[in-house]
Amino acid sequence: MKLIAIEEHFLTSEVQEAWASVAGGDDGTAPLNGGQVGERLADLGEMRLRLMDETGVDIQVLSLTAPGLNNLDGRSVGLAQRTNDLLATTIAAHPARFQGLASLPMPVPGEAARELARSVGELGLKGAVLSGRVRDRNLDHTDYWSIFECATELGVPLLLHPQIPQERVRDAYYSGFGNEVDLALATYGIGWHYEAGVQFVRMVLAGVFDRFPQLQIILGHWGEVVLFYVERLAMLNRTAKLERPFMDYVQNNLYVTASGLFSQGYLQRSVEIVGIDRILFSTDYPYVHRAGGGARRYLEEATLDELGMEKFAHANWERLTNRSSIRSS
Repeated sequence: MKLIAIEEHFLTSEVQEAWASVAGGDDGTAPLNGGQVGERLADLGEMRLRLMDETGVDIQVLSLTAPGLNNLDGRSVGLAQRTNDLLATTIAAHPARFQGLASLPMPVPGEAARELARSVGELGLKGAVLSGRVRDRNLDHTDYWSIFECATELGVPLLLHPQIPQERVRDAYYSGFGNEVDLALATYGIGWHYEAGVQFVRMVLAGVFDRFPQLQIILGHWGEVVLFYVERLAMLNRTAKLERPFMDYVQNNLYVTASGLFSQGYLQRSVEIVGIDRILFSTDYPYVHRAGGGARRYLEEATLDELGMEKFAHANWERLTNRSSIRSS
């Protein structure tokens, strides 16, 4: 069965240099991209293909790792264009193995919308990756609604990827244990996941999905905490001025993906909440890599029927990313 992993990352030296040239450009997470992880992020060729085969993945959907271009300035426009052109060239070299999500110059929202349109219309990319807030500005800010409008018109999804919490939040909640532990706690320990989940919740509360009811967001790591507290979040119906119940946004505007958290319990919980048609497979390469066919084994061990396995493995992603061609026909 074809296995498509939709949250698989890369990083270019040009982006790294841009991060280093701007204060806070890399959001403090550069140490997580060193060593073997760094080598794998930089490779868009034979080593990546070999490791895909090793874990059982047929297709990777490539996206720039966090924080993307969110913490840069006007130079992000040209950098986004060059990064997406490189991505398109990489896909063209291995069209049966790679797809891609565009990087957007989020500090310049109008240009970000234009780059999304170019990346989808001219380069054939499948949507875009958003690395959470843009410096201190949350994604629900009206400056970014042009991007949501563009994605809706194109019929493409936006992957909402975690970014480290703001410095003042880290100081309050994720500090005091030494630099290495503080960084881990604020990122892959728990901070990344609360941060990304809160961005989705803010989009709901701000009326983004009321204005753009067809907009589709993807959250990794089985919904970035949102699914596991959805009963409590649904209580926001009492006070929020929303057009639909909170659960309706979760079940109609959200897809969730594994991001290498290969838990059968999380899979079943996600199916119970959003349904089998809204789960997607991913490994979060290269931050997670399970040799010996680990990705495929997780799929094969899932307690899903054959149709459910097919949807999880590739069919849901293919249906989601064919929305643009369906809409234009």
